[in-house]
Amino acid sequence: MIDLWYLFLAFLIPGIVGYGGGPASIPLIEHEVVKNYGFLTTTEFGEVLALGNALPGPIATKMAGYIGYNVAGVPGAIVALVATIVPSLIAMILLLGLIMKFKDSPKVKKMTSLIRPTIAILLFVLAFQFVDTSYQSAGIWQTVILVVASYLLLEKVKLHPAFVIMGALTYGAIFLS
Repeated sequence: MIDLWYLFLAFLIPGIVGYGGGPASIPLIEHEVVKNYGFLTTTEFGEVLALGNALPGPIATKMAGYIGYNVAGVPGAIVALVATIVPSLIAMILLLGLIMKFKDSPKVKKMTSLIRPTIAILLFVLAFQFVDTSYQSAGIWQTVILVVASYLLLEKVKLHPAFVIMGALTYGAIFLS
């Protein structure tokens, strides 16, 4: 029962303060489930994130469902999903009129533009932690190969991220087992 309460808090907090959707929520979710509550290790979180990115739909709900199920079975998945969805749902219902009134406001646009650098830093820190974890578990050369290959496939070849993730999983299964 106590795990359900902690699961609820772990996903409610990112749901409330995760302005900007999935990419902004990922570092917040990682902080809660890895550092605050210890539901996953950094490596496990990276694997959940990779698998979640390979599937269609919002990343936060996929991660909530998986992590909730991993911690407390079906009730855990339900609690984590509800905690992820409810803050946005309530905000949309209560603030829809206000949002529609000020959606073109220069102040709102400025606020949004000022939040982006903070989100970028959060994502950079998370990416650095993943590279560090990869380096520790797979070694420097495997990490460099995967980073360079992923960059080239994503940016130069314009391959869909799901295929890059599946390729990295296959590479890991073949060369790191």
